[in-house]
Amino acid sequence: MAIRPYWSGTIRVSLVSLTVDMFTALDAKGKIAFHQIYKPTGERVRQKLVAGDVEVERADVVKGYEVDKGEYVLFDPDEIKDLKIASSKAMELVRFVPYDAVDAVYFDTPYYLAPSGKGDLATFSVIRDSMRELKVMGIGQIVISGSERLCAVKPCGPGLLLETLHYADEIKKSGYVFGDIKTVSVDADEKDLAKQLIKRKVGEFEPEEFHDRYTDALKELVQARIEDREPVVPEERPAAKVVNLMDALRASLREPAPANDADEKPKAKTAPKARAKPAATRKAG
Repeated sequence: MAIRPYWSGTIRVSLVSLTVDMFTALDAKGKIAFHQIYKPTGERVRQKLVAGDVEVERADVVKGYEVDKGEYVLFDPDEIKDLKIASSKAMELVRFVPYDAVDAVYFDTPYYLAPSGKGDLATFSVIRDSMRELKVMGIGQIVISGSERLCAVKPCGPGLLLETLHYADEIKKSGYVFGDIKTVSVDADEKDLAKQLIKRKVGEFEPEEFHDRYTDALKELVQARIEDREPVVPEERPAAKVVNLMDALRASLREPAPANDADEKPKAKTAPKARAKPAATRKAG
């Protein structure tokens, strides 16, 4: 079964254009989701639309913008849905910047871009390879999920990666957090030891070496409840006793140097085996 594009449209670079399909790059299938259940009966709790004490039909709900306390200007949902702007189905890359020109705080959600048809493959490849050789990414705007987003497009393997960016007015200034950080003189010997410690851990970024330990613990908790047994609890790494920074740095350098911290797999402390029984569950309504 073919994957349905999240968005399809045109990318323009001056007078050059190519049609592309956009696919989400995130996979949320591994996440654990819980429903709200009324404990006395085991029935699922469902939300209703109410206005005061009256339950209302979804068809009677419109959009409202509060202009004063309790005073709204009203809009039909279709008025907003039908609002069209230039980047609805076309995205122009208006500027190209080096890969490291955009601060990481601006990046939001990644999407894959692929050529829509074989006829666009040559143009797609020319733009992709040119950006790769110049080590630049294109900046433009695109309308997705009902709003116009700033975005960056750069090469990604045989395709392109589009990442939505936050606008400048969405980012809080760091001064209110960093403003109280005072300038202090750094001890040269401590810095030298810290640099040695950091160099020992320098390597490639290997995302497959990391995993969501909280989600893993949730899955184990759910599975244990289904099997009517105690969950397996990972053994926590004991906290180091730090006497002072210099001693801590020296002690850290004496430890065996792993290729990556992610290689240090936590040992699981297994609970006594229990005979699996059917879980006592209530039928959710």
